[in-house]
Amino acid sequence: MPRYRRLAESGISRRFNRILSDNIGVQMAQLPYVTSPGNIDKALNGIKSAAVPDRVSLDFVKTILKIPGGSGDQMTSYLKKIGFVNPDGTPSDAYKKFRNPSLSGEAVASVIKIGYAPLYVRNEYMHELNDSALIGLITEETGQPHDSNTVKLTFTCIKHLKFFADFKKKDVALDLPQRETDVQPLTPPPASAGRQQGTIGLNLGYTINLNLPATSDPEVFDAIFKSLKSHLLSSDDA
Repeated sequence: MPRYRRLAESGISRRFNRILSDNIGVQMAQLPYVTSPGNIDKALNGIKSAAVPDRVSLDFVKTILKIPGGSGDQMTSYLKKIGFVNPDGTPSDAYKKFRNPSLSGEAVASVIKIGYAPLYVRNEYMHELNDSALIGLITEETGQPHDSNTVKLTFTCIKHLKFFADFKKKDVALDLPQRETDVQPLTPPPASAGRQQGTIGLNLGYTINLNLPATSDPEVFDAIFKSLKSHLLSSDDA
């Protein structure tokens, strides 16, 4: 999953600022999916029952998790993309927490927020959307037709993960480090430029570079999404 997302919106009138979140432009993302979503259940159940390996290799996925062939190749890559496995192949903290029955649901919730972070930029309650709304959100993010295989498979993979997830844990507010976001507002035009026949117009432009850190901690991503909403998508500028 690309670590950088570019968000831009220009020519926004103040009276439409409150609906900025519905119109903000985001670079199309490559959301992770596998072509046999049922293998997600097999992989997660296998992870619970098998001993923690030094590395989640192709051999481990195909032999221990019993997902052979090309499906095993896909699953090995998928587990990395959603944060269950570190880039070097070692099991992540989320992987280890998932094997703990008391933390299992929380661990899967965290990897959903990591693997599908672009969807949370669009809607921080993505996991609570009904099927139709979730398909619509995926369609917007990927730029693919709503009935395309990409959208269908991405949607189905999320549904399989959600079956194991528990999002009930209360979020903890964090101060977002300034280096995580680089916001460069454009200089607004002179007030006189918008005065015509007693009206005042205000045009603003935003260029936002969002660097998604390589972490398995869902609270970091929650802080990013909430900061975007509270500081950029609010309607308190009146």
